Amino acid sequence: MRAYERLLQYVRVYTTSDESSQTVPSTARQLDLAKLLAEEMSRMGVSRARVDEKGYVYGEIPASPGCEAAPALGFIAHMDTAPDFCGEHVNPVVIPDYDGEDVVLGESGRVLSVKDFPHLPGLKGRTLITADGMTLLGADDKAGIAEILTMAEEVLNSDSEASDIEAGDRLSHGKICLAFTPDEEIGRGADAFDVPGFGADFAYTVDGGAENEIEYENFNAAAAKVDVRGFSVHPGSSKDTMINAALVAMEFNSMLPAGDTPRDTEGYEGFFHLHTMSGDVSEAALEYIVRDHSAAMYDCRLETLRHITKLLNEKYGEGTVTLSIREQYRNMREQIEGCMHLIDNAKKAAQTAGLSPVTVPIRGGTDGARLSFMGLPCPNLGTGGYAFHGPYEHITAEGMDAVVRMLKEIVRLYGR
Repeated sequence: MRAYERLLQYVRVYTTSDESSQTVPSTARQLDLAKLLAEEMSRMGVSRARVDEKGYVYGEIPASPGCEAAPALGFIAHMDTAPDFCGEHVNPVVIPDYDGEDVVLGESGRVLSVKDFPHLPGLKGRTLITADGMTLLGADDKAGIAEILTMAEEVLNSDSEASDIEAGDRLSHGKICLAFTPDEEIGRGADAFDVPGFGADFAYTVDGGAENEIEYENFNAAAAKVDVRGFSVHPGSSKDTMINAALVAMEFNSMLPAGDTPRDTEGYEGFFHLHTMSGDVSEAALEYIVRDHSAAMYDCRLETLRHITKLLNEKYGEGTVTLSIREQYRNMREQIEGCMHLIDNAKKAAQTAGLSPVTVPIRGGTDGARLSFMGLPCPNLGTGGYAFHGPYEHITAEGMDAVVRMLKEIVRLYGR
């Protein structure tokens, strides 16, 4: 089975996570896919295929004879889809021999256009897969799951045929560890990951964009909430008395660097992203995500938030503004720099798979960022997908095939 055929099955399973939930996984519907994957792994011959009590799926392929001393290599993807856009009732659309032009997305009124996505002409001639414009597709990260399991199936088939293959042509490999996580999209994918039980020495998440991308640098990330307590009195007699919480919140935001927003930054440039605001005279709240690749700049951004809080409390009275900061993940580069063979071998594998590898910084995070700090060095590989988290998400069957070839070659390299 080709990877895209698996993807078409998986995207129909509703797995959106929920940040407001306190359960693990955050939504029971993620268990539907978890059970399906464990059953599929068992059928294809993956050893110890299981779903644990937290909804994590694990399995392994034993080392081929003579390769028991090779490093145990892990591959990880996540099952949930982002709550940013509807992930229920996904209707995937397959377009063979795509012409490289604009694509009308069903009856949604939306168009996947070359103007908005200038890479589209480069996909001409491929089999393009989209949703119908009413939902996201879910290739983030069900494409990663499909590619990992397709690789696993091909490795297992190679193992079963080993006696009929010349020794030089066999796909010799060390132990291969597989895992699929819940709740990555809400920043909890590594919370209950069993690193010792997983059993890998090194791993890759397969959760990136274009199929030739290799990523080992991500943002340092925090969530910040600003709560403002106002003092409401009649506006006709409020001289030097009223504290309008909504206005103080606006003042707080105006004191941040105006150009440090997601719209105005790229590459290694960090930002403050105001994603939620609410309030009135009495109470107001702002919620930000804070991002920067540089640890020093990241710390400076957090200090900027603290300084603004201090200034406004001095102006309006102590307790007017309360700041809470929750660190989410750190830049995995700190951990990967000590084992750059993971990047070197991924580049070699990409070239063997017919790709021109590029290393790019992640303007976000992955499970691998946190797992790297939990003792499992874990850079990220592309899936072949684009425009994640919205109705314009798309991927190609050929891009997914290339990722499978790359994963198999990584397995081969470490088996040597």
